[in-house]
Amino acid sequence: MSDARRALRQIRFTNRSFWRNRAAAFFTFIFPIMLLAIFAVLFGNGTVRVGPGRSVRASTFYVPAITAFAVISACYTNLAMMVTIHREQGILKRVRGTPMPAWTYLSARVAHAVLVAFLMAGIFVAFGAGAYGASVPLRTLPAFAVTLVVGAAGFCALGLAVTVAIPNADAVSPIVNASILPLLFFSNVFIPLQHPPAWVDVVGKIFPVRHFADALVASYTGAPGSGFRGMDLLVLGIWGLGGLALAVRFFAWEPRT
Repeated sequence: MSDARRALRQIRFTNRSFWRNRAAAFFTFIFPIMLLAIFAVLFGNGTVRVGPGRSVRASTFYVPAITAFAVISACYTNLAMMVTIHREQGILKRVRGTPMPAWTYLSARVAHAVLVAFLMAGIFVAFGAGAYGASVPLRTLPAFAVTLVVGAAGFCALGLAVTVAIPNADAVSPIVNASILPLLFFSNVFIPLQHPPAWVDVVGKIFPVRHFADALVASYTGAPGSGFRGMDLLVLGIWGLGGLALAVRFFAWEPRT
């Protein structure tokens, strides 16, 4: 059997395991939709500034903002947690002892995370169009798609990289959540940053979450021109490459002692 066929079989197995875990499926799909509905109900009648002289309804803003959260959850949070748990259970060590190439396991995990991210993005776009009359303008649809690809790939790389800092399975949830949750509040996701304090703006722009959210919001709400946010995509790419380099250099296949 070729490596490519092994990878496809591993992707199917990973996908089947995911859907059989109802708790994982619930928090990956239903929880972000609940957040979107709650934020839209609370703030939907107001307006949010999304660019110079441009404002949209809060409900429209929260569709791409919560989409960013959902993609990060699938590609960073869930990937880091599952890989770490499997490492500490000895599954990664056993994988390396089988004829299946080690890269096949990780590529299947990453591919599954990206597929889930795109499925969720499609659900959110459909939900936004049906519930709030908001959809991605055709003019900026390519920018929206490219931003999803760059963001999903970058956060998958960072998800693998953060496993390097996690000593055991008990620490995975605190470390992963502590590394991402504060940034969601500083990065134009849960709270629209229309007039943020200077330090919040600076902190947000250092990390990739803000750039991912801003690029998605810009393309979803029909920013002038093509909708591409070149600097945001560049920062996302740099963080992704840095995470990939860290994961390649220090990724551990055996449980920490």
